[in-house]
Amino acid sequence: MRNGDDLEGFDGEASSASMISAASSPYQPTTEPVSQRRGLGGLRCDLDYLRGTLGRLKLAEVLLALTAFICIETIMECSPCEGLYFFEFVSCSALVVTGALLLLFSLNLHTRIPQINWNLTDLVNTGVSTFFFFIASVVLAALNHKTGAEIAAVVFGFLAMAVYAVNTFLAVKKWRVSSRQQSSRQSSDYIRARTESREVVHRPEILRLDARKRWMEGGGGCPALHVHRDALSQKLLSWRQKMWVVQKEDPLKTSRYTHAYII
Repeated sequence: MRNGDDLEGFDGEASSASMISAASSPYQPTTEPVSQRRGLGGLRCDLDYLRGTLGRLKLAEVLLALTAFICIETIMECSPCEGLYFFEFVSCSALVVTGALLLLFSLNLHTRIPQINWNLTDLVNTGVSTFFFFIASVVLAALNHKTGAEIAAVVFGFLAMAVYAVNTFLAVKKWRVSSRQQSSRQSSDYIRARTESREVVHRPEILRLDARKRWMEGGGGCPALHVHRDALSQKLLSWRQKMWVVQKEDPLKTSRYTHAYII
């Protein structure tokens, strides 16, 4: 059995060995902080968008469209009912489409589908909603029966139209800026490609090297060149073998044989 001193020495050797192995190991612990994502499945709420102007306008549009839809749904009797049905359809459609866009923009889901021009999509939605809210509110104001629910629906309809109009103005500006940036990016790529092509044209050594490379890869433009080259290689190899045999037999005959074989 080991005494206490032996155990302490053994523990010290084990700890030093573990420290050496840890130092030599390529898998070292890192002190970099691990980024924590808020949300489920990699989804993250963009608070900057919700706090911005467009995010607040989207929230106001959803709330106004929802309030107008609730007001129009509380009406029990109508005659005629065409204006009420049209207002109900407009408010419900605006609520669904705007709510879906708000969800996409606030969770940055639109970045996963770059094939769609989301600025143009938002512009079309706000423009169409502005137009139809104006028509539906005017029609309901002309055909209502002066009830409290109808008056409230008309008021919230005009408020929603105003908010959608402001959003349309900002969406037009944003769409123009993005279109200019895209066009400038495409023009810069085109100019860079033209510049590179001109540099190649004005540097004939590049063209000569490319032509020589293509000529060598293609057999020099002559299919028989490969056959001739292979024949020369075989002839040189056989000559080397014969020279080795002659040199082993009689070293003095090597020069005479070489001269005769070359001739």
